[in-house]
Amino acid sequence: MPQLITFGVGGIIVIGLLFIVWMVVSFGGLWLQAVFSDVHVNPFSLVGMMFRRVNSKVIVNSMIVAQKAGMTMRRDFLESHFLARGNVPVLIQALVMAKQAGLQIRQEALGAHLLAGGDVLAVIRALIAAGKAQIELSFDKACAIDLAGRNIVEAVNTSVDPRVIDCPKAGGNRGTLDAVAKDGIQVKAKARVTVRTCIDRLIGGATDDTIIARVGEGIVSAIGSSGSYTEVLENPDRISNAVLAKGLDAGTAFEILSIDIADVDVGENIGAKLDIDRANARKQVAQADAEKRAAEARAAQAEQEAKIFEMRAKVVEAESQIPLAMAEAFRSGNMGIMDYYRMKNIQADTEMRSTIGDKPKKGPSE
Repeated sequence: MPQLITFGVGGIIVIGLLFIVWMVVSFGGLWLQAVFSDVHVNPFSLVGMMFRRVNSKVIVNSMIVAQKAGMTMRRDFLESHFLARGNVPVLIQALVMAKQAGLQIRQEALGAHLLAGGDVLAVIRALIAAGKAQIELSFDKACAIDLAGRNIVEAVNTSVDPRVIDCPKAGGNRGTLDAVAKDGIQVKAKARVTVRTCIDRLIGGATDDTIIARVGEGIVSAIGSSGSYTEVLENPDRISNAVLAKGLDAGTAFEILSIDIADVDVGENIGAKLDIDRANARKQVAQADAEKRAAEARAAQAEQEAKIFEMRAKVVEAESQIPLAMAEAFRSGNMGIMDYYRMKNIQADTEMRSTIGDKPKKGPSE
């Protein structure tokens, strides 16, 4: 019995030594790194992280970075963020940036934004830029803008340094805005719109595509209302001022500062082309009417010729009855042989007179 106790105690000691050796091999270097960095981590906590499937190296390194930046990070908070599939190094980097910039941001709020799919580094950069430019921008509003899919850093920079938008859009299908003045002359224009981001309207506000569409519509309308293309060429700023006065930036994420006409060219004489097209259309209609009348006349002529042939057929039919009637007159005694000869003489005399009348008359020299 004492031997069994001895073997049991020895086995427990061996297992304990093996466990200690395994801990030293697995977590000794990481624990020593934490100790020499003034980060207090219980070795058994490292073992617990392994069983909880938490990357202990990421947690310890993040705590070391925070410690060097003068911040105290709770291990359980970082573990919870890691288990929630958050990016712990990015969170620490954002907190360090915020502290260096003097921003008072809660760790939980920044972690929640990161878990929501936001870009915490972009939010911190935007808050830093807004602070330097003395633009009022809260952390909650910056997070909301970021989660809305807008580039918060670019928005803040554009609020400080306005940007220029080409109208029509560069690289599009059309290189100019084409419109026709009242005199029928086409005018081709290009505009440059200077805009500044309005932070308060950034969430839910229309993008620069809406600005381009509205400005293009306004320029086309202003050119179309001009009496002549010369008015546009003489005073292009009149068009830009008229468009700017319409308040085209309403409902957008931008504030239009100026609209400048960059280029104006004269295009085709659209009015003359339309007149030519209308004249050609009328010509084609007249030709169609003439062809219709000619077809109707040919049809009427054909009908008359058919009637003539029909009458000639009736005449031939009537003439074919004459010999039968003469034969019947001979049989009935109403006509004698002398009557027949006199009729033949009259026919011959008539044919001779017709032949003489049809011959052409000869002149004196003939």
